[in-house]
Amino acid sequence: MRCYKKIISPFFLCVLLLFVAPAAQATDLSIRNPQLLANDEGYSLAADFNINFNSRLEEAVNKGIVLYFAADFELTRSRWYWFDEQVVRRGKTFQLSYHALTRQYRLSTGALHQSYAALDDALRAMSHLRNWQVLEKSDIRVDQTYLAALRMRLDLTQMPKTFQVSALSNKDWNLSSDWLRWSFTPSELVPVAAATHPVPSAAAASSPVLTTPPVPGMMTVPVAGEGK
Repeated sequence: MRCYKKIISPFFLCVLLLFVAPAAQATDLSIRNPQLLANDEGYSLAADFNINFNSRLEEAVNKGIVLYFAADFELTRSRWYWFDEQVVRRGKTFQLSYHALTRQYRLSTGALHQSYAALDDALRAMSHLRNWQVLEKSDIRVDQTYLAALRMRLDLTQMPKTFQVSALSNKDWNLSSDWLRWSFTPSELVPVAAATHPVPSAAAASSPVLTTPPVPGMMTVPVAGEGK
């Protein structure tokens, strides 16, 4: 009868310990100041996140495990006769990793990559979401009220299959914010000057004129021929 000895790599043992060792501090993720900002294409999203790692997640990154964070945005419209209509659903992924050779943390979003000397610096950069284009003009109707919603979470489904079962059953890896919801009406983002001073012609609409209010005490000189 032969005996076979299974060899487990030190890296795999370290990873297993990440799921059984107690965490030293609580994990927390919350959202602050979400805003939909008008631009030429439609509306972009800006928001801030409070991201607090526990020691287990920090150790996982330092051991070479890549963490994926997902920002989820939804826009719905209420309907009295049926369920709410889902107008738009968008997702954005952040990839956080550590490179032992350069001793730097790398934060990736799509084709954009940035390196940081400290984990806190990488988390601080990820906590400020800016210029995320979430709405096109054709997606929404002016003067229609919508409900916007945003959350951020640690996406465990993108982790290696070996670790997903252990991570999903461990509350220390359950890092997710609650859905933050707010009412949104597109007409509220129209500049006040454009709403109170309509442009008389289509030609003038392409070249808006900026006016400066008179300064108290300033003498105004009438233009020749004006007032006749």
